[in-house]
This record gives sequence, C-alpha cells and structure tokens, in this order.
Amino acid sequence: MMIKGVLLDLSGVLYIGNQPLPGAIDAVQYLARSGLPIRYITNTTRSPRSAILKKLAAMKLKVAQNELFTAPVAAHNYIKRNGLSPYLLLHADLLPEFSEFDCKNFDSVLLGDAGRGFTYEKLNKAFRLLFNGAPLFAMGDNRYFKEEDGFSLDAGPFLHALEMASGVKATVLGKPAKEFFLEAIQEFDCPPGEVVMVGDDVEADINGACEAGLQAILVQTGKYRSSDDQYIRNPGVRIAEHITQAVNWIAQ
Repeated sequence: MMIKGVLLDLSGVLYIGNQPLPGAIDAVQYLARSGLPIRYITNTTRSPRSAILKKLAAMKLKVAQNELFTAPVAAHNYIKRNGLSPYLLLHADLLPEFSEFDCKNFDSVLLGDAGRGFTYEKLNKAFRLLFNGAPLFAMGDNRYFKEEDGFSLDAGPFLHALEMASGVKATVLGKPAKEFFLEAIQEFDCPPGEVVMVGDDVEADINGACEAGLQAILVQTGKYRSSDDQYIRNPGVRIAEHITQAVNWIAQ
C-alpha cells in the first residue's frame, strides 16, 4: 500500500543509550528530505520531552517539538481532559511535566517507568488506592528495554504486579493502545492505513500499530530477539535488518 506518513520509534531503532545505531542518522535525514510527515514516538517515561529533544539534537537529529509524541504527553492530555488528580508513580525527572495538576486528593494512579522510584512504600501506596476503588492508568506495558550495558526492566512488570494484587485492570495510555497511535497521526493528511510504524518491540510497536490500522516494519535491532517473529499477529508486517533497510523500503 501507499505510504504517506511515518512513525518512528526511538530507543532500539535510532539509538541505544546515548549512541546512535549504525546508519540511523543518515537514514532519518534521508527520510526527512523525502517530504513525508514524520512523528517520532516513544514510551520512554524516564525523561521529559525537552531532554529527549536535546538528546536527539546532540546526535544531529533536528526534531521539532510537535514532531515528538511521547507516552507522557498522551497521559498529560488524558489527565487534563478528564480532570483527574492522580497519584504519580513516575520517575523523578518526569514529575515537572505534571506539576500543573493537583496531585494531593488522589482519585487515580498514573504509572510510568519510575526506575529506582519503584520502592515498596510507593508501590504499596498505589496498591491501597487501587484496592479502595481508584482507577489505574499506565503510560505503557513494556516488559523491558535495551540500555548500553544490557536489558533492563520497564514499567510492565510493576504494572502487572499492581493489577494482580488489586484486581484492577489498567488503562494503557501509551503504546500499544490504539488511541495512542491515532493521536500521534491526527495531523497527517491521510488515513491510518497509509501510515507505517517502524519499531523494535513486536507487541507495543508492531501489533499495537496494526490494531490501530497502520502498516508496520519490525527492525532487528534494539530489544528485538529472533523469537519475536512468532508473536507478529499481522501477516503484512515486514521485517528489516535495521532502520536503513526500513527507510529504503519506505522511500520506494
């Protein structure tokens, strides 16, 4: 099918840690020159949007603020629309992005990748709120991600622990939620079926995008493992060795 818009995942597709993957910068710059609208999307919840933009700029990737759509942005929009006052189980670096909300009289729980902030005390406070009827919202359901020194736990395992203990099912506001992808492409002048998602996470990136009606390309970098192929639910998904090959397919 024709491609008129592109969504690119960041970590594991363009870089790992602070190091760009081989050929990634040239591939993205080539794609940007094609004139196709691009949105850089991520479930990263340890860094505010300003820090991610700064990181991309240091890699010589000029990305405008409106081109970067993150799970925290989607969560912020949802909380504001619904007038919530959530208990924030988030990374300390991300808390300033939610400073406008009155998070004192808690009526819900919002969970991201809190890193070292996942203490027993904080998890137990969230559990008690949920056990007493508060709804649970999560920025993502990712199991793990790739850092420069190896794989690390993401928010998903902690999310499922709270779900199991409280009996409350979370509403996911980041990938793989259908609404996340559709919100990311709302300014594209084309239907979802003419947008392609490029990612390294078979569940959050690939299956999530396909559920939203997008096309998808799985890259064999970042958190990708050979066993992931069996979990692809859409036979139309293409598998690329790296971002350069994915971009070449898109350009064709």
